[in-house]
Amino acid sequence: MLLVSVCSLLLLAAQPAVQSAPQRGGILRVALRAEPKTLNPVTAVDAPSRDVLRRLHADLISIDRRSQQTVPSLASSWTVSGNRYTLQLRPGLRFSDGAPFGAADVVFSFAVYQDEKLGAPQRDLLTIDGKPIVVRQTGPLTVEFTLPAPYAAAERLFDSVAMLPRHQLETAWKSGKLRDAWPLTASPSSVAGLGPFRLKQYRPGEAVVLERNPYYWKRSGGETLPYLDGLEFKVLPDEDLQLARFVAGDLDLLSRPSAKAAEFLRAQPGVEFSDLGSSLEYNFLCLNLTPGNPKLKWFGQVAFRQALSRAVDREAMVKLAYRGHATALWGHVSPGNKLWFRTGMPQPARSIAAAREQLRAAGFTWSNEGSLLDAAGSPVAFSILVSASSAERQQMATLLQDDWKALGIAVTVAPAEFRSVLDRVLKTRQFDTCLLGLGGMGDADPNPEMGVWRSSGAMHLWNPGQQQPSLPWEAELDRLMSAQMVTVNHAARKRLYDQVQQIVAREQPMIFLVSPNVLVAQRRVGNFRPAVLDHPALWNVEELYLRPDTKR
Repeated sequence: MLLVSVCSLLLLAAQPAVQSAPQRGGILRVALRAEPKTLNPVTAVDAPSRDVLRRLHADLISIDRRSQQTVPSLASSWTVSGNRYTLQLRPGLRFSDGAPFGAADVVFSFAVYQDEKLGAPQRDLLTIDGKPIVVRQTGPLTVEFTLPAPYAAAERLFDSVAMLPRHQLETAWKSGKLRDAWPLTASPSSVAGLGPFRLKQYRPGEAVVLERNPYYWKRSGGETLPYLDGLEFKVLPDEDLQLARFVAGDLDLLSRPSAKAAEFLRAQPGVEFSDLGSSLEYNFLCLNLTPGNPKLKWFGQVAFRQALSRAVDREAMVKLAYRGHATALWGHVSPGNKLWFRTGMPQPARSIAAAREQLRAAGFTWSNEGSLLDAAGSPVAFSILVSASSAERQQMATLLQDDWKALGIAVTVAPAEFRSVLDRVLKTRQFDTCLLGLGGMGDADPNPEMGVWRSSGAMHLWNPGQQQPSLPWEAELDRLMSAQMVTVNHAARKRLYDQVQQIVAREQPMIFLVSPNVLVAQRRVGNFRPAVLDHPALWNVEELYLRPDTKR
């Protein structure tokens, strides 16, 4: 979702004041750029849903977002014998509705995530060498996991696999209705988790409100956590409105504000602003390679995709869209990922002339008016689907439009509400190209992205959920990703993943653009320790508190 720190913390503002003793009470208010799609961790793939769900649920073993090492969570300890992992659960744990949590809930949770019919994004991570992990209860608080093959970084696979309440969801699962469980409109009493907060209220288009989980298990210095009474996620798609609310005191922190907002935030009195350096996120343009797509006659040609990439002015994106708070990319692993970044990755300079020559060699020509024509004489034109809530990606889309106009391509930028973008990409497949971001979802290890790079994966965005890989290079990606998953030796595993990066950069089913820096800003929040991995500001939300003079 690495065992080493991938970025050092660079404070661009004055050092924060000495922390006071943690205080209890108050509601921490944070912004969401888009409305969540669901409260169901089995189906959630969008960032707003994950941001909320990580505060409602807990996993067996967690990755500390600062040290990036595995730490006990719901499991107090574990032992390893070959490919068998035995986890001992903490005694006395309860879900947020008061029901006890035990080994039976763990077995149930993994059965749900591994259910092929549900297509949970975690399923690819829990399938090793084509076989599922075998989960068996050996005691009320003891669970045994037998892996079908050696698994690199096996302890890390337990992170971000939320444990589910069997007493609430088993009936829905057995009746085939689990995908519909826990919509945003669900009754708060019907949603139970093991995280620091529980659902209190959903106000459509406005906010998701959480309240303190009275059964939460974590302690600090003998005190129960969390310190806060609640957490309010305000849906504010417009960043100018977010900034106005933040300055007015209606928001307490901003996670990943735009680079445009950086100078403004640094100038605000009482604001602690941090630039944590290069993130693990990669922004890219995904081409729709689904069979039957009429644009496949162009997109299906690697020379066409490479020509598009060669014409992109990535440095302009860094400068204009991110005000220098980003890094140009030619592959999906950012330089901030020190352990997995492939050094020596080709970084060809932008060249319109070289791009035009590639197109000419592939059989494209130009009309007298300068429009690009395919071999059949048809003009080349397509659209870029982009989230209306991301100013940076909209600006990048406009820059791509200009770059490809120089090739004679008529490109239309199509902004849409974020949930509509996801629906069109993940469900209906009604798009030509789409500008998105992935990566850094909790771990820098390659394994959490199995669903992106394997052809059968639900997040294999250019052509997801294939029964068999449709192209030879996709079959090779499948082989390499499966091989690195079971390769324990890091050097050997790194060589395999370097090949993955090489193939993806060569075939260009996604045209990689930039990796934005991680920016955070807060005022009035104690125990604030931002991190590069997701969520930068809320990963330790149970420890956060409002300083005494500002507690609401």
